[in-house]
Amino acid sequence: MMQERDPFTTPSASSYATPYSDVSSPRLAPHPYQASGQRQGSSLDSYRDEPENAGYPPASPAASGLLLPGGAASQAGYSVYPGNPQPQNAYASGYNGADSPYVPGRASTDQRRKRRLIGLAAVVGLIIVAVAVIVPVYFAVIKKNNTKATSSTSSSPSSGSTTGSSGDSGGGKKPTGAITGADGSTVLTADGTSFLYKNQFGGFWVDDPGNPFLNSAAPNSWTPPLNQSWTWGKDKVYGVNLGGWFVLEPFIAPALFQKYPSAADEWTLSTMMRADGTLESTMENHYDTFITEQDFAEIAGAGLNWVRIPIPFWAISTWADVGKDATGATVAEPFLQTVCWKYIVRALNWARKYGLRVNLDIHTAPGSQNGYNHSGKLGQVNFLNGPMGVANAQRMLDYIRIVIEFVSQDEYKDLIPMVGIINEALLSTIGRDQLTSFYLRAHDMIRGITGYGTGNGPYISIHDGFDGVSSWEGFLPGSDRIILDTHPYFAFDQQPNNAPIGLSSDPATAGGVWPKQACDSWGPSISTSQTAFGVTVAGEFSNGYNDCGLYVTGVNGSQHYGGDCTLFLDSTNWNASMKAGLMQFSLASMDATQNWFFWTWKIGAASNGIVGAPLWSYKLGLENGWMPTDPRKSIGVCAGLGVSKAESFDGTYSAWQTGGAGAGTIAPSASAKFGSWPPVSIANVEAASMKVMPTYTPTASITTLTYVTPTAKVAVPSPSVGLGNGWKNAGDKTPAMTAVAGCVYPNAWEALTLQAPAALCTGA
Repeated sequence: MMQERDPFTTPSASSYATPYSDVSSPRLAPHPYQASGQRQGSSLDSYRDEPENAGYPPASPAASGLLLPGGAASQAGYSVYPGNPQPQNAYASGYNGADSPYVPGRASTDQRRKRRLIGLAAVVGLIIVAVAVIVPVYFAVIKKNNTKATSSTSSSPSSGSTTGSSGDSGGGKKPTGAITGADGSTVLTADGTSFLYKNQFGGFWVDDPGNPFLNSAAPNSWTPPLNQSWTWGKDKVYGVNLGGWFVLEPFIAPALFQKYPSAADEWTLSTMMRADGTLESTMENHYDTFITEQDFAEIAGAGLNWVRIPIPFWAISTWADVGKDATGATVAEPFLQTVCWKYIVRALNWARKYGLRVNLDIHTAPGSQNGYNHSGKLGQVNFLNGPMGVANAQRMLDYIRIVIEFVSQDEYKDLIPMVGIINEALLSTIGRDQLTSFYLRAHDMIRGITGYGTGNGPYISIHDGFDGVSSWEGFLPGSDRIILDTHPYFAFDQQPNNAPIGLSSDPATAGGVWPKQACDSWGPSISTSQTAFGVTVAGEFSNGYNDCGLYVTGVNGSQHYGGDCTLFLDSTNWNASMKAGLMQFSLASMDATQNWFFWTWKIGAASNGIVGAPLWSYKLGLENGWMPTDPRKSIGVCAGLGVSKAESFDGTYSAWQTGGAGAGTIAPSASAKFGSWPPVSIANVEAASMKVMPTYTPTASITTLTYVTPTAKVAVPSPSVGLGNGWKNAGDKTPAMTAVAGCVYPNAWEALTLQAPAALCTGA
């Protein structure tokens, strides 16, 4: 997510138990994103957003206990599949409300006959009601989706291993309860608890444990349900990140790191927990409890419609041998391998249940793509940089391929319309041409799996490398559905940023200079990029206008803030003016970026029980009054601050940018310039050494991701529909990359400070 200054030196590791040696890594540059220097102008205002203008039928009654006795559905009628009406009074009783007379002793023949007739009438009445309710729901929701779920024709790859199994989902008697619900309905969870679903925006959930692929839910009335098309330029992303859940960051999950004070990243933390035997139990507990189903329900209830879920490559696999360190010892990746995958699948199920679309972001890369702690290891950049740069990129392409094969299945393609293929690759270190060559290679590989054009696989999200969106104008013209992801932060511009934000509780003047600065800095460039590049989103932003907060700049990080950070370590000390200022800053940021994902939904409490980085928590702000209860309140904020509308995007993309005519026909000039793979040059590798750079060979079995969820604490049925086999394209049979037998590689995570090979190793 973010970069840390003053990082630990991270010499090579010889084993899990010895995370550091005396070989120091190069000092990292400060975070490259600069908030200054952006063009002035307006935010965007052309998107359809207000519910009354929506082209979709109303999603649900405003308050309902759908398909529950006494719920609003029994009064007004309701369809869980928009466009298919339900009968009125779906749960009308078959009785008139008066009990039959009771006479002690044996009843007479006439009385018995009368009772039988009354009972028969009641049974018939109940059957009629049940048919009236179940049949429309069955044909509108269950049968439609069962047919879709079982119609997949994907087959397994010819060889390979599997991550996960469908056998962990639990079994037994199906819990009673609604298959759908809206505001005021009770949700029963797999851990045996329940909560009240609160959604005042017409959102509704849909759930059937027997068929986990129902796509009928919607988070609100202005967002199309999952089984209806999302239209870029018309529909707008109001999203939130689920950071720190599957990829640890010290400032998001501080209590985990406070137990190990010298741990600055997940590599070191995993090493230390592995050494004391707590790695698996600690991480499983974190995966299981940090974000819960109720969080997803609250996200939908907050008027949000997307979640960005960062995932690590070790959800798929780790390597026990990534090369030799300076002492000649074999280095193994210490991360907990594959365990988080079943929790990721559960997260996808929850997102589907509440109608939330998913941007699945591959947040880490072998060797580290940026040297930040959220890449897995703080220190060097060894992805497309240095002697192991190409080898690490080869391995990363396999991880991207495995994820794309999974999410492109019919069961997931509507739920996951966007995949971030690598988070925050550091362009200033890697080089623009080299990174573009990787992006082109990944694009061609992905579209070779999914096919070209609308509906064939997810949009491919690439990060701007902290070089600003304007520098990507004209990127790979004719490519198929690539999204540019930018992460605008003031917190890391290395400025004091001490202008006060808590000046007034009046929305007209709250926030000081910060709301307008967000509009001026981000709005015009992002608006222009919608035309110059194509679909552009802010995959991350926050209320962190300065770099204060527990571990925000790393475990041992220092701040550039020009004042005392104490105020920003505990939100219980904030007054009404402070909260009003942050509210206006967040609204202005939303309006400026237009399609956005706030970083992040939740910041965990530190060991003292206090959230030490409150500027970064959407959930905390929502609960305490500095985040909007309705994100649509952001519309027009920048215009109200006098930001010019001269460059406003009109909502129309070129056809090829959204999978229409021309998509997949890349301009010959771009193919000629960037089509070489591996790139003809790599940073920190002499030209003469390019011919002997270590590479891997495609001779290993490929891993396949499958449907698997954690064992439920209450009995739930196993799914009764096809679950997919994890592999969209049966023709994709290329083996995975692996080390060449007999070759000795330098540690792929610290190769910059190790001796590079002097001769090509063929393994012979």
